Amino acid sequence: MAGNNVWIVLQQRDGRLARQSWEAVAAGQKLAAAVGGSAEAVLLGSGVGELAQEVAAADLAAVHGADHANLESYTPGAYVGALAPALRAAAPAYVVFPHSYQTVDYFSRLAQQLGAGLLPEITAFAAADGSLLFERPVLGGKMVAKVRVKGEGTVLTSVQSGSFPADEVVRGGSAEVQVLALEESAVVPDREILGVEDVGGGGVDLTKAERIVAVGRGVGGTDKLGPVQELAAALGAELAASRPVVDNGWLPRERQIGSSGQTVAPKLYLAVGISGAIQHVVGMKGSSTVVAINKDPGAPIFQLAQYGIVGDLHEVVPELTAAVKEAKGD
Repeated sequence: MAGNNVWIVLQQRDGRLARQSWEAVAAGQKLAAAVGGSAEAVLLGSGVGELAQEVAAADLAAVHGADHANLESYTPGAYVGALAPALRAAAPAYVVFPHSYQTVDYFSRLAQQLGAGLLPEITAFAAADGSLLFERPVLGGKMVAKVRVKGEGTVLTSVQSGSFPADEVVRGGSAEVQVLALEESAVVPDREILGVEDVGGGGVDLTKAERIVAVGRGVGGTDKLGPVQELAAALGAELAASRPVVDNGWLPRERQIGSSGQTVAPKLYLAVGISGAIQHVVGMKGSSTVVAINKDPGAPIFQLAQYGIVGDLHEVVPELTAAVKEAKGD
């Protein structure tokens, strides 16, 4: 039977933690508190000692560092080979992962090897009737399922980007950094890594943006994008789009947000001419502050927005840009 501890598997690249890893830490800390256990982090890679010390500053019981040349680049075989024996021995109640393409690639295989439960892409959880009730999107985000875990044993779960803000990580800790024992014969890469490229050949990574101005079909066309681009520049924000804008060819696909695009969690999300279809909302609902501009007062996006402006975006956007510039002293 699994104990009450929670392990958090972090994702790093080139010695830096992805924002989603800190979100997983926030979720893991809350989950540990809910089950009356402690939270411990796991870091896989090569030469990750310094990064492990950074993680140890969070309020964690321990940080387990798996340092091996075969873990320098991600491969599912090596990651499963490193994690499976450790998780089998520790038997935590839950293992929390950031919900990323990398996680999806291997954690179902890890669950199969462990005989563990699998609960992907949770967005929230709460105590209910003596157990935990988890929420996760289904049908492309059109509905939310509420589920309980049946049976006993370890459960692997991933957390949707933006659902547990990284700012909510409890820090001020001094966790012990421990070496994660590895079975040498098990940590074997099962892929040859030929190279790593950013999607879009070096295009923008919206997941790292702190401010985003997203435009919807209401903008009317490529020739109408100028004022919106000027507003984004004034705010120091990245320009993004809903799917209809991309489908019409007004902006490239690398700037699409939603269930078939990127999932973001900026501090400021300015939705311009976006109605708020669920397929778009699932990609941005983790934003800290949402400002919406739409001429339809009944647009669903206003239900998410902390600030709403009902009006013609072609009239509102230039005035807003002028106000931003004035406030900045430009």
